[in-house]
Amino acid sequence: MKNVILLTTLLLPIAANAAEGSAEAGAAVFKKCTACHSAEQPVNKVGPHLVGIIDRPAASLGDYGKYSEAMKAEGEKGLRWDEAALSAYLAGPKKMIPKTRMAFSGLKPGDADDVIAYLRSLGPAR
Repeated sequence: MKNVILLTTLLLPIAANAAEGSAEAGAAVFKKCTACHSAEQPVNKVGPHLVGIIDRPAASLGDYGKYSEAMKAEGEKGLRWDEAALSAYLAGPKKMIPKTRMAFSGLKPGDADDVIAYLRSLGPAR
C-alpha cells in the first residue's frame, strides 16, 4: 500500500504537467518520432502505431509483433498508457522499462507534455 501511495504521489505532478502541454508544439516535436511511429494512421513501423495510445494497455496491439519481453511483461502487470505513464516513459524509456527495445533516450519534460497533448488531441482509436 505504501508503494501505491508513493507512486501516486510521484506521478500526480507529472500527469498535471501533461495536461498543460500544447498539441501544436507536440505535433512539431513528434516529427522526430515519425521515423519509428505513426500517430495519425494505424500503421506500424519500426515501433507500434500510436493511434489511440492514451489509456491503452501496454503491448496490446495484436498486429504488432515486435514488443520486447520487458514491454509484454509490463502490459501483463497492468501498465496502461495514461498521461502519467507516458510522461515517465517519454522522459526516459530505458529508465522506466530497462529492457525495452525503444532506443530513444527521452524527451525534455516540456516536450513530453506537448507530445502527450498532441496524441490526446488526435482522439481515440479509429
